[in-house]
Amino acid sequence: MSDARPTREPGRRRLVLWRHGQTAWNVENRFQGKTDIPLDETGIQQARRAARLLAGLHPTELLASPLQRASVTAASLAEVTGLPVRYDRDLIERDGGEWEGLTGREIRERYPAEHAAWQPPGGETSAQVAKRVGAALERALDDLPATGTLVVASHGAALRLGMSHLLGLPEEVWERLGGLSNCCWSVLTEMRDGGWRLAEHNAGTLPEPVLGDDRTDNGA
Repeated sequence: MSDARPTREPGRRRLVLWRHGQTAWNVENRFQGKTDIPLDETGIQQARRAARLLAGLHPTELLASPLQRASVTAASLAEVTGLPVRYDRDLIERDGGEWEGLTGREIRERYPAEHAAWQPPGGETSAQVAKRVGAALERALDDLPATGTLVVASHGAALRLGMSHLLGLPEEVWERLGGLSNCCWSVLTEMRDGGWRLAEHNAGTLPEPVLGDDRTDNGA
């Protein structure tokens, strides 16, 4: 049996990539990775506010990482729209290996070479994350009707790298795409040739510091 993906009917699909709300580890500048950290009270309020705004895009499908900071964020939109939430484990955050639970300062002091290369010992490479998350997005888009709007609730590094994959950007320029603030989103629209255009990036608030696990969040 062939593993080839189905040919996607050309259309006007829209993809909204939505980062989860704030957590205590975000505030403490701790690397979360695949550790399942909940939203704090601010994060819950952020998710509720963002859900009211995103409902105005009239989403037709809702997909999320199963980690609770993303799944609870997605649930806030499900409550407003009535859409069911589907989950895909390939949308979880980058595996941070030995960095998970450490602050940015601890990572710089204990792992200077790895920090300079932004490669957590025992964790995933940027290319591995881009391929994993990009494939999850492609699968979901293959099932999306030609005029559908898919909202994906996930994580900062996962979304930036998956977005880079979807846009066909070469790895050497991935860092030029800035990170997503808590509960902000990016919007990609389908082009006539089946490719994707970045229509909005890090939308949802006035610009503020990005607190998260991504290289672009840490001044690296």
